[in-house]
Amino acid sequence: MFEKLEITRMAQALAAHAGARQTAVAQNIAQADTPGYRAVDLPDFASVYGADDAGPGMRATRAGHIGTEDGTPEFVARTVRGAASPDGNTVSVETEMVKAVEVRQEHDMALAVYRSVSDILRVSLGRAR
Repeated sequence: MFEKLEITRMAQALAAHAGARQTAVAQNIAQADTPGYRAVDLPDFASVYGADDAGPGMRATRAGHIGTEDGTPEFVARTVRGAASPDGNTVSVETEMVKAVEVRQEHDMALAVYRSVSDILRVSLGRAR
């Protein structure tokens, strides 16, 4: 019953988005010296999460229907435009470090939301810490 609360689904999706974006950032940093490598990033969470409910398109009606097996949306990294270095690489390590901080904040927010929901549910059930 409680695992189907929209707020918990949103927090889970936010954490999954943060994890996928962290993977993209780490991949970009690892390839910073690779000639011709194009940096990748994910769209912001609000645009991806809202896209599921935006229109009459396909919607997940049960876990595993659309996206990953656990029912969280699947996040796909896309190439981002940016100034290329003389060797054709578009990775800026400074930009990637800023993105890494944003990702950490996003993940921390997801955990805080999840903890708050859990605390509220515990109190409402009479099981305070």
